[in-house]
Amino acid sequence: MDRGPRVRLRSATNSPYDGAIAAARTCYSPRVIESDEITEPQRRRIGPLTFEGGHHTVFQHASFEFAISGVSRQLVWSFLHSFPFYNTEQQSQRYVRLDEVAAHVPPALAGEARGIYTACIERAWQGYAALAARLAPLAHARLAALWRLQDRQNAAFGKSVAREAEKKAIETARYVIPIACHTAMVYTVSGLVLHRLRRMARVGDVPDEALDVVQRMVAEVEQADPNFFRSVGQPPLEAAEIVEERLAPPGLGDPAVLEAFDKSLDGRTARLVGFGARAPEAIADAVRHVLGRADLSDAEALDLVLDPARNPYRLERLNVSTHAPLMRSLAHAHFVFRKKLSHTADSQDQRHRTVPGSRPLLSRTVPAGVDVVEPELIRSDPACHGLFREVVEAQWEARAQLLARGVDPRLALYVLPNALAVRFEESGTLLDLLHKWTMRSCLNAQWEIWQASMEEIEQVRAVQPKLVEHVGPPCFVRSGLARPRCTEGAHFCGIPVWRSFPETRRVL
Repeated sequence: MDRGPRVRLRSATNSPYDGAIAAARTCYSPRVIESDEITEPQRRRIGPLTFEGGHHTVFQHASFEFAISGVSRQLVWSFLHSFPFYNTEQQSQRYVRLDEVAAHVPPALAGEARGIYTACIERAWQGYAALAARLAPLAHARLAALWRLQDRQNAAFGKSVAREAEKKAIETARYVIPIACHTAMVYTVSGLVLHRLRRMARVGDVPDEALDVVQRMVAEVEQADPNFFRSVGQPPLEAAEIVEERLAPPGLGDPAVLEAFDKSLDGRTARLVGFGARAPEAIADAVRHVLGRADLSDAEALDLVLDPARNPYRLERLNVSTHAPLMRSLAHAHFVFRKKLSHTADSQDQRHRTVPGSRPLLSRTVPAGVDVVEPELIRSDPACHGLFREVVEAQWEARAQLLARGVDPRLALYVLPNALAVRFEESGTLLDLLHKWTMRSCLNAQWEIWQASMEEIEQVRAVQPKLVEHVGPPCFVRSGLARPRCTEGAHFCGIPVWRSFPETRRVL
């Protein structure tokens, strides 16, 4: 079930430590200093001087690309992807069928507790397979009706519909897969970020797994350049130094807190809870100042930056917003949303790293009773709903049994499902939300994230309509202005969303 984590350094900057010293020296030199010019006395003196003095950007020039596998989805969500400064390409549970039982088993578990844990993992995989089998015909029926399969005498198209139905079935069935499930990725960070990961490895819900993986990453770098960590850096924080450990020890979440959070959503997935009242005026002022044009009215200034017919940057497939002086004016509008997503949907949502969220410590907030987000496709079918509830209730029962045997609440979390509800606040500027809303209002986005994005756009439209007049999926933004209208190519959803957005009907 668990072969343990595997970490391999795929590529790295040449001479990363000497490169950092050379960068530091360049600040005080009339020319660029090269890595091969660095002497041993400079390594011993300049490296510690810059690091201890807080001048850390010199260590950001080093880049390390890792192949990581055999780690849990919980580690990725709560640690490797919980901050903005990384790049990653991760194995998709939406499109890769999980035929093999592969999950993290904490080494600290032994005896009866280990047996309870592994049995729960195996039952969840059985539930996943059964759900996928039940969901496939449901998804096929919806897609066949949407794409009028009965009107087409095309065997190839029929096979295409069957493949899409299969994808939708495993995408939905994955909600019962435990967050202990293994994943694999290519993961790239700067040297500075790796120093921070090392320092913070024990902070959060996965201290043992995170420390193990980070130590493997550090060991790989030390083989390439022994100086990078030997000469500078700080060891991982000890438990007594971790602020969160003093403020709230691991344990069961308070249902009253969760109930109040859900009530505040007022039936939504995402609720707008904060925004600048003068945001449109602030953006208009910024546009005038960027362009040096006092003649522009507020409406004209907003059109120049937001209307894709007047601002071709909006039509770029490559997101160039932060590089365009005009587009940077959108950074002055800021919005805060309160959200509730499943663990698996939020794993995608948090990838929008410039729209950060204050995500919860699950080892302090998950209640004793089942607390999940159930996919609409499962909820629509009584048999699937019953199977789903059977699996997730067994997972919560396994967690309860582990806690009763004294297992660390952070380790007991691993048996819980992808459907686990995650509640948090998330905020961002219009500059960054514009990109997110464009990508996630597309019908190819996961249902939960699509629903949240549509609700966010709707609520901003209610208070500052001019800011989202031209916001929608790529086909809506590009319609009549650029070809192809849909940027998804062969993955076109088959629905002319641009004709009716935001009044979009989604069936899967």
